[in-house]
Amino acid sequence: MTRSHRQIAAALLEDHGTTYAHQAGIRLADKPSPLYRLLVLATLLSTRIDADIAVAAARELSAAGFRTPQRMLDATWQQRVDALGRGHYRRYDESTATRLGDGAQLLLDTYRGDLRSLRSAGDGPQGVLERLQDFPGIGPTGAAIFVREAQGLWPELAPFFDRKALDGARRLGLPEDPETLDTLIDPADRARLAAALVRAALRKVRPADLTGEDCADRPNGPSGS
Repeated sequence: MTRSHRQIAAALLEDHGTTYAHQAGIRLADKPSPLYRLLVLATLLSTRIDADIAVAAARELSAAGFRTPQRMLDATWQQRVDALGRGHYRRYDESTATRLGDGAQLLLDTYRGDLRSLRSAGDGPQGVLERLQDFPGIGPTGAAIFVREAQGLWPELAPFFDRKALDGARRLGLPEDPETLDTLIDPADRARLAAALVRAALRKVRPADLTGEDCADRPNGPSGS
């Protein structure tokens, strides 16, 4: 690890460190509704669709009032389809509307609508990842998305940087070991760094592309490229 790694991480947070939950208007807290909305967002992000469209669809579902599993289940299938359509989530709107209804039912039946019960029964990070995949539409990718964003609320999951986040670290010349990456930032910024690394991978960000002030004096930074 070199000092430049810390500078790159700081600049990455400044340029790209908005979590997907924050972008979707979810004020994360260890409470049933925001945790459920995060699960919905992870479901939407799991399909082969642009992340911004998935985020917009999550916002529309929330605006429609589907912020709890009971409200999602009480909505008609068509109401869920319509909300997804308003977010331009049209390619997978019908199948996703079905998955959201089935997932809401599973959450109510298995955890009484509260994902904190999943945490208690999760047997550590791997257990949480596995149990999340019981929900329709949530595979390894969706489970990783949820854990990436929730690690600030559930410290036992941290540090969590999944394969896509580590792809971003590789692009930027940062350490590819989660424990080492974790030393570059304040623990409160873990979820933000994970999201920023994912964006770096998806957008093919290079160190020279970062504009944060902390990058100004690093080797191969904007001023030296």
